[in-house]
Amino acid sequence: MAQNSQNNNNNQENMSREEAGRKGGKQTSKNHDKQFYEEVGQKGGEQRSKNQDKQFYEEVGQKGGKQTSKNQDKKFYEKIGAKSGQKSNGNSSNNS
Repeated sequence: MAQNSQNNNNNQENMSREEAGRKGGKQTSKNHDKQFYEEVGQKGGEQRSKNQDKQFYEEVGQKGGKQTSKNQDKKFYEKIGAKSGQKSNGNSSNNS
Protein backbone atom coordinates (compact mmCIF):
# COMPACT_ATOMS: atom_id res chain seq x y z
CA MET A 1 0.00 0.00 0.00
CA ALA A 2 2.81 2.41 0.88
CA GLN A 3 4.50 1.71 -2.46
CA ASN A 4 1.32 2.61 -4.37
CA SER A 5 1.02 5.85 -2.42
CA GLN A 6 4.68 6.62 -3.22
CA ASN A 7 4.04 6.08 -6.96
CA ASN A 8 1.03 8.42 -6.85
CA ASN A 9 3.13 11.15 -5.25
CA ASN A 10 5.87 10.76 -7.88
CA ASN A 11 3.33 10.93 -10.71
CA GLN A 12 1.76 14.07 -9.24
CA GLU A 13 5.15 15.74 -8.86
CA ASN A 14 5.93 15.10 -12.53
CA MET A 15 2.54 16.30 -13.77
CA SER A 16 2.43 19.76 -15.33
CA ARG A 17 -0.07 22.33 -14.16
CA GLU A 18 -1.88 21.97 -17.46
CA GLU A 19 -2.17 18.19 -17.02
CA ALA A 20 -3.29 18.58 -13.41
CA GLY A 21 -5.91 21.16 -14.43
CA ARG A 22 -7.23 18.95 -17.21
CA LYS A 23 -7.39 15.96 -14.88
CA GLY A 24 -9.16 17.99 -12.20
CA GLY A 25 -11.57 19.44 -14.73
CA LYS A 26 -12.52 15.99 -16.02
CA GLN A 27 -13.14 14.76 -12.49
CA THR A 28 -15.19 17.85 -11.65
CA SER A 29 -17.31 17.39 -14.76
CA LYS A 30 -18.08 13.83 -13.67
CA ASN A 31 -19.22 15.04 -10.25
CA HIS A 32 -21.33 18.06 -11.23
CA ASP A 33 -24.23 18.80 -13.55
CA LYS A 34 -25.08 21.67 -15.87
CA GLN A 35 -26.72 23.67 -13.07
CA PHE A 36 -23.46 23.67 -11.10
CA TYR A 37 -21.58 25.25 -14.01
CA GLU A 38 -24.37 27.77 -14.61
CA GLU A 39 -24.19 28.87 -10.98
CA VAL A 40 -20.39 29.12 -11.04
CA GLY A 41 -20.54 31.14 -14.27
CA GLN A 42 -23.19 33.45 -12.84
CA LYS A 43 -21.14 34.10 -9.71
CA GLY A 44 -18.01 34.68 -11.76
CA GLY A 45 -19.78 37.09 -14.07
CA GLU A 46 -21.21 39.05 -11.16
CA GLN A 47 -17.81 39.30 -9.51
CA ARG A 48 -16.14 40.33 -12.77
CA SER A 49 -18.71 43.06 -13.35
CA LYS A 50 -17.88 44.51 -9.93
CA ASN A 51 -14.21 44.75 -10.93
CA GLN A 52 -14.62 46.18 -14.44
CA ASP A 53 -15.98 49.47 -15.70
CA LYS A 54 -18.12 50.37 -18.70
CA GLN A 55 -15.08 51.07 -20.88
CA PHE A 56 -13.80 47.51 -20.38
CA TYR A 57 -17.05 46.01 -21.67
CA GLU A 58 -17.18 48.48 -24.58
CA GLU A 59 -13.68 47.41 -25.65
CA VAL A 60 -14.47 43.70 -25.31
CA GLY A 61 -17.66 44.17 -27.31
CA GLN A 62 -15.81 46.03 -30.06
CA LYS A 63 -13.17 43.31 -30.33
CA GLY A 64 -15.78 40.56 -30.36
CA GLY A 65 -17.84 42.37 -32.96
CA LYS A 66 -14.85 42.85 -35.26
CA GLN A 67 -13.86 39.21 -34.98
CA THR A 68 -17.43 38.02 -35.59
CA SER A 69 -17.72 40.21 -38.68
CA LYS A 70 -14.56 38.61 -40.08
CA ASN A 71 -15.95 35.11 -39.56
CA GLN A 72 -19.61 35.58 -40.52
CA ASP A 73 -21.48 36.52 -43.66
CA LYS A 74 -24.62 38.55 -44.37
CA LYS A 75 -26.88 35.52 -43.81
CA PHE A 76 -25.65 35.18 -40.22
CA TYR A 77 -26.62 38.75 -39.40
CA GLU A 78 -29.99 38.37 -41.11
CA LYS A 79 -30.69 35.28 -39.02
CA ILE A 80 -29.76 36.84 -35.67
CA GLY A 81 -31.59 40.02 -36.60
CA ALA A 82 -34.74 38.01 -37.29
CA LYS A 83 -34.40 36.22 -33.95
CA SER A 84 -33.97 39.53 -32.17
CA GLY A 85 -37.06 40.89 -33.89
CA GLN A 86 -39.07 37.86 -32.81
CA LYS A 87 -38.09 38.35 -29.19
CA SER A 88 -38.90 42.06 -29.37
CA ASN A 89 -42.37 41.27 -30.62
CA GLY A 90 -43.02 38.79 -27.82
CA ASN A 91 -42.65 35.75 -30.06
CA SER A 92 -39.94 33.60 -28.52
CA SER A 93 -40.16 30.66 -30.95
CA ASN A 94 -36.81 29.48 -32.23
CA ASN A 95 -36.59 28.91 -35.98
CA SER A 96 -33.03 27.61 -36.10
